[in-house]
Amino acid sequence: MKTKKLVIAGNTSNARLARYFFDIDSDYEVVAFSVNKEYIKEDTFEGLPLVSLEEIEKSYPASGYEMFVAVGYTNMNKIREKLYHYCKEKGYTLANYISSRCSFLTQFPTGDNCFILEDNTIQPYVKIGNNVVLWSGNHIGHDVKIEDHNFISSHVVISGFVTVKRNCFIGVNATLRDAITIAPETLIAAGAIIMKDTEEKGVYLPARSTKFDKKSDEIQIS
Repeated sequence: MKTKKLVIAGNTSNARLARYFFDIDSDYEVVAFSVNKEYIKEDTFEGLPLVSLEEIEKSYPASGYEMFVAVGYTNMNKIREKLYHYCKEKGYTLANYISSRCSFLTQFPTGDNCFILEDNTIQPYVKIGNNVVLWSGNHIGHDVKIEDHNFISSHVVISGFVTVKRNCFIGVNATLRDAITIAPETLIAAGAIIMKDTEEKGVYLPARSTKFDKKSDEIQIS
């Protein structure tokens, strides 16, 4: 039974997915979407009202509705961060989605506006800040600290005692060794292996695969 009403900030695939997960696996009833006036081209999105953020409180006041900011990692999560603060300043409580299919083993609650999908393993003593996205299937090792406004994609391994500072992006299948610090605004590309502390605003790429000089039908696979 749905006991809370939710407005989602966004009108892209991220917002559509957020609505899906809140609908099937939460106490929230999604009642509307909201974006800045300049991005409204139609009155509805996904069959629900699409209203301006500038006037959201007229139709969906903070006294009766919560919000969720469903924006991706563009500009190192800073667009999502800006909307997060905008909604908070309007007085809204920002909801979390934590999948019932996530192994959430830490004793510490997350911050707000977190989006944690299925098959994440979050071990004991993990601390997760505000406005953090954990897409599907990550391993977050014990005693890890993930600070605000981060996006961790899928099948990332973060070993124990790692600290991920604010506004980072970590791509699919990246691996972080234990007891290191990921500096603010670090971009870690898909498949990268990080063995030491990163530099602020650093970009870390994996070694590229090389094309072999034979065709696949020339290789004997036993």
